[in-house]
Amino acid sequence: MNIAPFSTSHPLPVVRLMPKANARAIRHGAPWVYANELVTDRRTKALAPGAIAVLEDSLRQPLGVVTVNTNSKIIARMMDADPAAVIDQAWIARHLARALALRTRMYDAPFYRLVHAEADGLPGVIIDRFGDTCVIQPNAAWSDALIEPLTAALIEVTGVTNVLKNASGRTRSLEGLDDVNAVLAGSAPDAAVAVQMNGATYMADLTGGQKTGIFYDQRPNHAFAASMARGGARVLDVFSHVGGFGLASIAAGASSALCVDGSAPALALAEQGAAAMGVEDKLTTRQGDAFDVLTALRSEGAEFDVVVCDPPAFAPAKPALEAGLRAYERIARLASPLVAEGGILGLCSCSHAADLTAFRTASVRGIGRAGRRPSLIHTGFAGADHPQLPQLAETGYLKSLFFHL
Repeated sequence: MNIAPFSTSHPLPVVRLMPKANARAIRHGAPWVYANELVTDRRTKALAPGAIAVLEDSLRQPLGVVTVNTNSKIIARMMDADPAAVIDQAWIARHLARALALRTRMYDAPFYRLVHAEADGLPGVIIDRFGDTCVIQPNAAWSDALIEPLTAALIEVTGVTNVLKNASGRTRSLEGLDDVNAVLAGSAPDAAVAVQMNGATYMADLTGGQKTGIFYDQRPNHAFAASMARGGARVLDVFSHVGGFGLASIAAGASSALCVDGSAPALALAEQGAAAMGVEDKLTTRQGDAFDVLTALRSEGAEFDVVVCDPPAFAPAKPALEAGLRAYERIARLASPLVAEGGILGLCSCSHAADLTAFRTASVRGIGRAGRRPSLIHTGFAGADHPQLPQLAETGYLKSLFFHL
């Protein structure tokens, strides 16, 4: 792939914080500037989405280099605290190399989240690696504008041969970006990719599946649930996607797993994973609305030793918080009666708007309304390849609660 290196060596435009903005927070690592915190004069409004600029405080003291998108409520994202930084292919490569070095310390095989946005110094950028293929979610305008040097740097640093662009993220619409997927380098796999995690085999559809094809963030929570399923447990995996909790549990010694999801293609991939493991006789699937299936299973008198519910984000933003918490409570209420006496109930949330306390409260309320008495035995979060930026609560989005009933 021959791409001329991108460079911002020419003088950069300057954008300035309003007097009411918290410049100290930026100096201490806060990564975002909101639209009501930046002076949006005619020059600023004229900047193309993703433009690189120098950010100054209201006293004209430089704070660093930012990327600007006047179409977004997050109008500026910090790129580098050095106001003289040059955002080019070499700069991107340095950040990718640092991210890669961390992941290779964590994992023996190249299957992980390589870049987790702000926490890895590449604002808004998600990159998941599947062997010699990487899937990029360029969820900020700068990464869309600089997709060619980003792709070239990724190939340079990792040596992958295939790079795909996934443009399905909700965040892209908030940035005013398109939803067009693309092959950026090499070719797209013509079949699902096998991913080994926690002793299980998962089949990831990198072009037609949800997000990048698999949810690496749940890896440690899959492992904990699997540890509770040893010795022949009966497992129910609700919102299972490609069989995340179910297949890990079977690999650990569960006698059976029922995977429930609304997506027939996802369940077909779960079945392919079970076949690859040679345990297809232990996995069953059921397509349908999770709330309806949970209700039906209770009417059928079904009972499981381990039940895990991992729904999509019911509260993706603050306006949806109350409705989202009611949905989490309902899931807990419907799932609890299916757990055998002394069994385990796992409840997950990927809603950053619902913090751990609110999610735990909703879950416990739902369990209580089902007439069960819970004790919380484990609280899990995203894996270490999804690092959190301490100054950005949104990077700590995933919560998993495991209760003994």
